[in-house]
Formats: sequence, C-alpha cells, structure tokens
Amino acid sequence: MKTNAVRVVDEAGVAYRLAEYDVDESDLSAENVAHKIGMPEEQVFKTLALRGDKTGVLMVLVAAGTELDLKAIASASGNKHCELLPLKEVQPVTGYIRGGVSPLGLKKRFPVYIDETAILYNEISVSAGLRGLQILLAPDDLVRLTSATLGDFGRS
Repeated sequence: MKTNAVRVVDEAGVAYRLAEYDVDESDLSAENVAHKIGMPEEQVFKTLALRGDKTGVLMVLVAAGTELDLKAIASASGNKHCELLPLKEVQPVTGYIRGGVSPLGLKKRFPVYIDETAILYNEISVSAGLRGLQILLAPDDLVRLTSATLGDFGRS
C-alpha cells in the first residue's frame, strides 16, 4: 500500500517494513496496535496532533502505554499551553483520520517532537497514514525525515 507516509520513506531511500493488522473500530489505541502487530508497547509510537498557543499546530510522538506530558511539550515547543487538536480538525489539518495519523507525509509540514525513548530501539513503529497499517523503521531515520526534536514528553 502506498500512502503518503510510505511514499516519503520510499523517496528517501530509507529501510523500512510495513505491518498490517485488522482494525478494531472500538479500540484504535496504540496499545491495541502493539498487541496486533506483536511489538512491545515501548516501540509503538502514537502520533498526536496538538495546537500550541504561540506556535500553532505540532505533532508529538509518545510510546503506547504512556501519556503525553502537556507541560513538557509546551515548554519544549516554545508555548505556554498546548492542547490536543479537536477531533473534527484532525483530518482537515493533517490529511489523516484519527487512528491513522502519521508524522510522515502530512498535508503541511509541522514541527515534530518525539519522546526520547524512541532512540533506545533499533526499530520503532508509527502509523503509515492509514488505520491498519504501520511503518517500522529506525528511529534515527524518522528523526531525520521529520526534522524532529527529541525530548522527555511521555509519562507512565
């Protein structure tokens, strides 16, 4: 399947693999995705779309099984406050639907922040831009492709 996210990694010549899974509309959680693709939760990253009070839209990736630390991301991104983008705005702003938001191939380039735990692994999983499809790639490649900033953004 060629989603915008997959096209980005193809064009960059980055090594990756795809993992397909059956979508459960009643549970779109990253924890459920981790279970379905057989990866530890720590290696499956959910992409959250936020809006900062000063900088506007930004994307944050935190591992499944963790929560986003809003104060930490606000501080790192130069905002006083950040909040999740309202669900009705997610698709028009990112080009992706809830449960399928990828940090790659977004409609517009937004700042990307990734929890620093990602670099502990040789391979992590992020949405490929479609429910039921994940891209597994090296975290260093993801950081490079998204020009991401690493930081401590997740909490258990």
